[in-house]
Amino acid sequence: QVQLVESGGGSVQAGGSLRLSCAGSGFVFNRFIMRWFRPAPGKERELVAVMDNPESTTKYVESVKGRFTISGDSAKTTVYLQMHSLEPGDTAVYYCNALAPWGSHYWGQGTQVTVST
Repeated sequence: QVQLVESGGGSVQAGGSLRLSCAGSGFVFNRFIMRWFRPAPGKERELVAVMDNPESTTKYVESVKGRFTISGDSAKTTVYLQMHSLEPGDTAVYYCNALAPWGSHYWGQGTQVTVST
C-alpha cells in the first residue's frame, strides 16, 4: 500500500532554512501529484507546494514563492520541500500528500516546523 513518511522538521530562527523530506513507498512516483500542505488560520489546510509529476510542473502558494522549492527523486520515491528565509508565519505541521491518478489521497504523519524570532 501507499505509505508516506515525512522528516526534516525542526526549530530554526527567522531567516533560517530547513529541508523537509517525504519518503514514499508502494506507488509509481512519476504517476502521482505530490503536494505539501500546512494548517492555516480559517482553513483546514493550506496547499503550500505542488509537484505535478505527470505534467512536470510545480506551483506554490503566493506567500512562499521565491523562498520554498519542491523537488523529487523518482528513484527514491521521495519529494522534498527546501525552505529558505523562514518566517514565524511558516510555523506549522507540514504534511506530505500523494494524489493518485485515480483520485485517492494518501497522507504522511506530518513534521513540525517552528520558526522563532
